[in-house]
Amino acid sequence: MANDRQKASTMRRQPKQARSQERVHHILDVAEQLFIESGYEQATTRAIASRAKVPVGSLYQFFPDKEAIVRALANRYFEQEYHLFVQLHAELANTDIATYVDQMIDAFKQFADDHPGYCAVMKPLIDLMTVADASAFDEYDQLILTELAKFLSQRNSQLGFARCEMIATTVLKASNEILWLAFSRDEHDRQQLIAETKTLITAYLQTYRI
Repeated sequence: MANDRQKASTMRRQPKQARSQERVHHILDVAEQLFIESGYEQATTRAIASRAKVPVGSLYQFFPDKEAIVRALANRYFEQEYHLFVQLHAELANTDIATYVDQMIDAFKQFADDHPGYCAVMKPLIDLMTVADASAFDEYDQLILTELAKFLSQRNSQLGFARCEMIATTVLKASNEILWLAFSRDEHDRQQLIAETKTLITAYLQTYRI
């Protein structure tokens, strides 16, 4: 992976003023639509700027390149997924673990299905990920990990919090990898991979009497 791509391309700066924030959101919305229509490889920063009706220089004020745009779009989805997790987690906290896993995974699948740009953003992101990217948690996965570890500790206090963090890490990494694989397959294979993910995660957690 070419020296791990040195350093992942990110936004040059975060918009502070409301007008700048609106412009950035508009650029991201337009970029996402172009990724859906023509794919990440075919979309260019100039095409994005033209569709968004902003000077290309204004786009470059915030995004050094197309990779930074797709990473910003992915982060926007990660934030939405985190809020979805928080809501569902509160609703399902007292259910049996099989129901918890089943409904949580179904909800994330539905989220992806409801957002046409999800796969258009995630597929190029996975291609761009370095070894460092793949091994680390993003900001919102880290928040989910902490909440999940607390949940596991409450379900079985004998495990100890450090062990629960390790279990939560295993659950998140395994489910993320398999679900990302599922989203790249046709509907039949996707359904099978999702079912296998549920079986895997449920059986794993049940071994710890959670």
